[in-house]
Amino acid sequence: MTGSRVVALGHYQPAKVLTNDDLAAMVDTSDEWITSRVGIKTRHVGGPDEPVDEMAAHAAAKALATAGLLPTDIDLVLVATSTAMDRSPSMSARVASRLGMGSPAVMDINVVCSGFTHALATADHAIRAGAATRALVIGADKMADIADWTDRSTCVLLGDGAGAAVVVADPRGDADGAVGIGPVLWGSVPEMGRAVRIEGTPPRFAQEGQSVYRWATTQLPPIARKVCERAGVAPEDLAAVVLHQANLRIIEPVARKIGAVNAVIARDVVDSGNTSAASIPMALSKLIERGEVESGAPALLFGFGGNLSYAGQVIRCP
Repeated sequence: MTGSRVVALGHYQPAKVLTNDDLAAMVDTSDEWITSRVGIKTRHVGGPDEPVDEMAAHAAAKALATAGLLPTDIDLVLVATSTAMDRSPSMSARVASRLGMGSPAVMDINVVCSGFTHALATADHAIRAGAATRALVIGADKMADIADWTDRSTCVLLGDGAGAAVVVADPRGDADGAVGIGPVLWGSVPEMGRAVRIEGTPPRFAQEGQSVYRWATTQLPPIARKVCERAGVAPEDLAAVVLHQANLRIIEPVARKIGAVNAVIARDVVDSGNTSAASIPMALSKLIERGEVESGAPALLFGFGGNLSYAGQVIRCP
C-alpha cells in the first residue's frame, strides 16, 4: 500500500504583536498574572485586511516553495479552521483561488484545536486510498475575531496565524519501517463538548478552563503514549513533541507524562499564544526552520481541545 509523508512546512503570522503589557492596558490583568497562569508573553493579531484565507495562503505558498512544487501540482486542499465567518466559498476554495491552483478537491475541517491533526490524517487516508497524490494541509485561525476582549480569562490566550504542510504519496509505503505519517488515534468526549465553545452572533470564544486543564493533564498522556505505540516508536525515541499550543501549564506536564525524555518540546505558545488549528503546524515549521529537529526524525503531533476532541500521529520530519 502506498503511504504518505510530509515533505515541507510553512507558517505565517501577522506583523502586529500584542504584548501582555498591551493587554494590561485593555483589561484588568498584568504580565505577571498572564505569565504565571498560562506562560504566554506575546501573541500576533491580524488586522481587518488579513482574513483567514490570506494567512492560510501565505503559509501554503511558503510550504510549496520549500517542497519545490507548483500550486497546480496539488490535487487536494484541506483547511482546518473554526474561524471562517462565511460558509461559502470555503477557506480551502479561497486558498486554491488565491494560489491559482488547477482543480483540486477542497474541504474545510472544523475540529477546532485538533483540526490540523484531523486534517493531516484525512490527507494520509486519501492518499493511501488513491484519491489524491499531493495534498496541502493547512491549519489557520484568526482567534482575534472571536475573542471577548473584556474577559481577562480568555482574551489573554488567543493569537492569529497559519501553518501548512505539503503531503505527498510515498511509493515505499511502510516497507522501510519508517512510516512517513503513522496511524492516527482520534476521538472525543461528547458529554464534555461544551467545555470549549465558539457560539453566538457575533461568535465569541469561551471555555471552562479548569475542566479543560484537568482533562488534558490526566486523560491525554496515556492516549498520546498509545499514538506512539501504534506508530511503533517508543516515547523516549521521539525527537520532538508538538502538542496543541493551548497553555504552557498544560503542555509541560502532558509532555513529561508522555515520557519523551529526549525530545524537543514545542513551546511556541510563549510567543504566539493559542492559535487553535494553526498551532501545531506553525510550531513544527519553526522547529524545522531553526534546525532543532533533523530530517527523518520522529515527531509526535497531538491536537486536543474544542469538542473535547483529540487526534494524534507520529510523523517523520521533512
